Amino acid sequence: WWQHWIEYVNQEQSNNTNDGSSVTEHGDYVGSSSLKRPAVIDNSDLIYDAASEETSIGVEIHDTLLEGRDYVLLPQEVWSQLYSWYGGGPTLERKVIGSGLSQTELAVEVYPLRLQLHVIPKGGRSTLRISKKETIGELHRKACEIFDLNLEQVCIWDYYGRRKHALMNDMDKTLDDANIQMDQDILVEIVNHVNGTTLAGSMTSIQDNGSSQRETTSFLIEPSKSSLSIAGGLSASKGTSRSNTTELPQIPNLASPVRELDNTYGTIGVSTRGATGGLTGLMNLGNTCFMNSAIQCLVHTPEFARYFREDYHQEINWQNPLGMVGELALAFGELLRKLWAPGRAPVAPRSFKAKLARFAPQFTGYNQHDSQELLAFLLDGLHEDLNRVKHKPYMKTRDADGRPDEEVADEYWANHIARNDSIIVDVCQGQYKSTLVCPVCNKVSVTFDPFMYLSLPLQPTITRTMTVTVFTCDGSALPYACTVTVPKQGRCRDLIHALSSACSLKHSEKLLLVEIRNHLIQKFLEDPLIMLSTIKDDDYLAAYKMPKLVKNTKHLQLIHRRREQETNDAQTTSGWKPYGTPLVSSISCDDVITRGDIQLLVHKMLSPMARTESLGQTDISDTSVSIAASDQSRDISSGEACTDSSISNSVNKESTYSEAVALLKLPLQLVDESNACIDLSVGEDKPVRLSSSSTSILVYVDWSQKLLDKYDTHYLENLQEVFNGPPNKKARTEPLSLYTCLEAFLREEPLVPEDMWYCPQCEERRQASKKLDLWRLPEVLVIHLKRFSYSRSIKHNKLETFVNFPIHDFDLTNYVANQITSQRQLYELYALTNHYGGMGSGHYTAHIKLLDENRWYNFDDHQVSPINEEEVKTPHAYVLFYRRVKTAGTSASNGAQSCAGYNHSSSQK
Repeated sequence: WWQHWIEYVNQEQSNNTNDGSSVTEHGDYVGSSSLKRPAVIDNSDLIYDAASEETSIGVEIHDTLLEGRDYVLLPQEVWSQLYSWYGGGPTLERKVIGSGLSQTELAVEVYPLRLQLHVIPKGGRSTLRISKKETIGELHRKACEIFDLNLEQVCIWDYYGRRKHALMNDMDKTLDDANIQMDQDILVEIVNHVNGTTLAGSMTSIQDNGSSQRETTSFLIEPSKSSLSIAGGLSASKGTSRSNTTELPQIPNLASPVRELDNTYGTIGVSTRGATGGLTGLMNLGNTCFMNSAIQCLVHTPEFARYFREDYHQEINWQNPLGMVGELALAFGELLRKLWAPGRAPVAPRSFKAKLARFAPQFTGYNQHDSQELLAFLLDGLHEDLNRVKHKPYMKTRDADGRPDEEVADEYWANHIARNDSIIVDVCQGQYKSTLVCPVCNKVSVTFDPFMYLSLPLQPTITRTMTVTVFTCDGSALPYACTVTVPKQGRCRDLIHALSSACSLKHSEKLLLVEIRNHLIQKFLEDPLIMLSTIKDDDYLAAYKMPKLVKNTKHLQLIHRRREQETNDAQTTSGWKPYGTPLVSSISCDDVITRGDIQLLVHKMLSPMARTESLGQTDISDTSVSIAASDQSRDISSGEACTDSSISNSVNKESTYSEAVALLKLPLQLVDESNACIDLSVGEDKPVRLSSSSTSILVYVDWSQKLLDKYDTHYLENLQEVFNGPPNKKARTEPLSLYTCLEAFLREEPLVPEDMWYCPQCEERRQASKKLDLWRLPEVLVIHLKRFSYSRSIKHNKLETFVNFPIHDFDLTNYVANQITSQRQLYELYALTNHYGGMGSGHYTAHIKLLDENRWYNFDDHQVSPINEEEVKTPHAYVLFYRRVKTAGTSASNGAQSCAGYNHSSSQK
């Protein structure tokens, strides 16, 4: 009606803005019109039955209405005006209530709480609609009004699941704060004023331990004989309470309505001759597609389908404090049986959602949520409800201490099974190896942890080429450029590792990586965790081969300078300017260092570039005056971490080269603590005072033309950029492989600063590197593709990347670190959830393969339709469900399973 009225008053508006057309005070459109005036307002299709207006709860609207599709919300004034023009109805008033953590966000309460009131010992019952923001005191008043009781006569209990949970005696507390849920039971207990006790006496159905008559806990009020309900639908009887089932919209081709009882261990539903089970949809209760898609994937997991259709109540752990006293398992099992019942009538999972909201308040209401987060909660919750271990023993874990991985892994798994043993563990839990390495003391910690699913990043392992010029500090080789391939999202340690292999680094050597800018060392790249993405293609990098294993050393930076002329205001001046690439060596701080020692060390560093025919000529010590080191170069050299390498200050003076250089004094200038320069070409035996605060020593070598005749310095002048190739042709974009995502997940990475590891050897928290390896794979492997990125728990981006995931023969054999397992680890896709749209909204569906039919179906809430296998792969895939392909001789990979409970997980169809 609303849409018709909007079209009616807006028709031809753009063409008739000046023709005098208008809406009269009676709501009539004046002007040329092809649409008739709307009839009276008719809200009858929003409510169950006109007769329900006479009941105590007034007009009842359908439970599956969606705003914008089935109804619109109007301010009181707008409704009153429309009603005065057109009449009709009925009027459906709703309250505006506060919501959110601060209660400042306003929302219309379209569906107030519907509570089932039970009075004892009289045995009466009734249904009440009340806002969740009303107080417990108001609930007392309404209950007394319905049953004609005095306030002093009654005690009211939270009777959720037909068990006394809490006495509701805080009259100012709201029902929302008391965690009262839709369609739950409330017990009204009449008190005997004579002795202060209840008149109920001994009632086995109200035992607080919840162990008596447990088979009836899933029943609510049975409709009277005069009521009629369709499959999975609400009773529409006059003057009677509703059963805990939900109304269906009119859907074509449904079987004739029959009565259905909510029995936990057996369901009477719509029967269609020759129909295949498992093709039942779930009604969307309002942004519940996230829940529907996850439920359908779990329901169609063969092991769960068999387990919950059998008598599983013997395995329910009623006392587990980490569980939901079996209620989540019962609710899920009941819903699964409905979905596997013959017929195609959709099911409205309102009862299941109410229990979900009770135990997981984050899913309360009708906002959109993350289906993977719901899935994680369901798997954990079902595991705790069905945990066969009633009393968890205390298990002390031991460190690996060099023991074989197989022994340690089996020990960890046995400890885990001793405390966690359920159908969920049997089917969905695997084990991975976690290796932590301390970046300071290299302490290695190995643990083996269980996992329920794998969350894989969608960052592809894209590589880049990087060119680094490698220098030796012992005079053994000329500098040379080395180009390596590294991960684009890698770190400095990846670059150093690649360079070490490319330049055949000896075991006794290490590489010191630096960034060069303006012929000076800009910074030392000693932190192995520096992201390579911070290094640009037009940067200049140098790596210096240094001996390792020697401590208490300083870096000696040899900065090259040459005289350059500058013209300013018609005056020409000359000065020494840095040029070329600095050289770096290590010098020991333990011994007394003389000026002659530094001369010999620099000679050794420059020796590969020496023109041997010129060495024997006269001394060319240059007496030029050197300026003091600039503040910039001093800042660069200060504050750097001291390395643990050193080079011997002794030189074999018996060699021909040493005899020649003894005649040659290099014009070296040492920058001291006061930023003044000391001439190292005189006073060969004078000791050099090294700065205790700085980790680097700056030495300038001033290259005069005479000195350049002795050395070929062009090797220092041709430093290559990190990447200086031609622009890449835009390569054909290859889809991201699921294997690539898995490799990125298993790649070694440092822990985030917020998750530092306490190193038992250092006795400090360290940003250790972490490496994961798959060790034991489950029967059903759940893979979550991390499409959403978060900032402070708030989603702020979604990746629409297409992931090429295999449907058949997903081979994980080479990714399992446990080499004792000889069988191939093959998996086949049987279900997945999809997310369409953007952040905070969108829509979830599920693609599921019915294994009996060997056919794929699309589950889009209540609509179920067949699809081709080619349609399964889309950029919207979010959570993938794989099941192990059984081969001859394959055994359960997650270890020996418990024989006390469910033993069907080893057989597959």
